[in-house]
Amino acid sequence: MTSLVTKPILLVVDDTPDNIQIIHGILSDQYTIRAATSGEKALKLASTHPLPELILLDVMMPEMDGFETCRRLKRDPITSKIPVIFVTAKTDTIDEQTGFELGAVDYISKPISPAVLKVRTQTHLALSNQARQLEALVQQRTQELELTRHKIIQKLGLAAEYRDNETGLHITRMSHYGRILAQYVCDSQAWCEMYFTALPMHDIGKIGIPDSILSKPGKLTDDERRQMQQHASFGAQILGDDDDPLLSLAKEIALYHHERWDGTGYPHRLAGEQIPLSARIAAIADVFDALTSDRPYKVAWSTQKAFDYIEENAGTQFDPKLTRAFIECKAQVLEVQQRFAEPKTTSVVA
Repeated sequence: MTSLVTKPILLVVDDTPDNIQIIHGILSDQYTIRAATSGEKALKLASTHPLPELILLDVMMPEMDGFETCRRLKRDPITSKIPVIFVTAKTDTIDEQTGFELGAVDYISKPISPAVLKVRTQTHLALSNQARQLEALVQQRTQELELTRHKIIQKLGLAAEYRDNETGLHITRMSHYGRILAQYVCDSQAWCEMYFTALPMHDIGKIGIPDSILSKPGKLTDDERRQMQQHASFGAQILGDDDDPLLSLAKEIALYHHERWDGTGYPHRLAGEQIPLSARIAAIADVFDALTSDRPYKVAWSTQKAFDYIEENAGTQFDPKLTRAFIECKAQVLEVQQRFAEPKTTSVVA
């Protein structure tokens, strides 16, 4: 079976049909030609899928001239990357600089030379294809680098978590709980995904806490508790001052996720909405998973007892609105809890 080769689509815009016919006669053997006799029609055809790969645009047209048509094409994200070649009569007085500033890639003069038209068209289609391929490669490489960065962040978070958690699944569950709650209260999907990536770093400061304190099975002394509380500041110091939005968010979470709604938390005793939203969400996600997980100093609570604790401490330890939202998301939270359950049977306090 012979495969059909689709010819590239060109959009020819000219208020004089005879000019369109001339271009059609020169290029139709190599390209599929769409034609528009006005700027308004050109805008509609340019955004019709499959999109044209190049636009040949007359400058001197009534109502909407070529410059205005080009301006609107470049403003529309659907058509902004389609290369535009202006076609104009040699007798027309035009400002070529204006055309190039609007985003045109070339000018062709009337009367049209078939050889010039063919070469210019081929050249700019080739350049456009190269630009698309390069952009695709850049996007692929950017995604690979972003994925690598995310993996590094997760592994650093895991390194800290392994010091007082056997499997490290705490950070996985907590990150999912946090994203669920973030998506419930925030409309920005991009922020929610960045938040999901940043959460594993919340306890990175535990790297600076002695093992004897992290693994102590009994109650901490006042001095040990003060040392433990330093992990929030240690985490902020490790993450440092960075312009990168992800690292900045991770630092914010690490520093403030032990602040309490009533102002009795640490390290800065912030209260209410003085505490960043990121940290208020993290506080609920962190405590819920800590309660429902085994620790050296306690056995896991039941899920319902943990939910009751979160609800009972709304307005003191936790943001009341976020608490209600977390309870509303109970079904999603339970699904995450089951999906990332610890690989060993734990004792549960009823």
